[in-house]
Amino acid sequence: MHIPPDWGIFFALIASFLAFWFIFRWLFFGPFLKLIGDRERRLKDLSERTERLLRDEKAAIAERERALAAVRRDALARRDTGRRRAEEEAAKMIEEARAEARAELEQLRAGIEREFEAAGRQLEESARSLAAELAGRVLGRPVPNGSQETLN
Repeated sequence: MHIPPDWGIFFALIASFLAFWFIFRWLFFGPFLKLIGDRERRLKDLSERTERLLRDEKAAIAERERALAAVRRDALARRDTGRRRAEEEAAKMIEEARAEARAELEQLRAGIEREFEAAGRQLEESARSLAAELAGRVLGRPVPNGSQETLN
């Protein structure tokens, strides 16, 4: 016994599938992919910025080391006239340069950490609002976002 396919239902299913596909792509997939692309671009920018700041930090440390080396050479050149005084000055300058380098390094690290935390909070908030918006669209009613307390 052979049951022939119902071509009318088959084509109606194909047409409805294509219609839903295009509607979902336009309403959900496109904006979601754009959001993900924007987030990836922001993270890439933050990563590049962090790498640049780390390179600048290394360059500043190298410059400080070069400055320290110059101070040491200068102190050795004046050794004949006042070795003790030159050694005390060099030690003082080295300590100040190290304190400056530490302070700048801490400022850079704190700045980088603040930027990462701000970016994390921004991404988290974007994710929450997107999830609430998507849930609201799917459910057909407003859904409170994750930062609000709800009673079940």
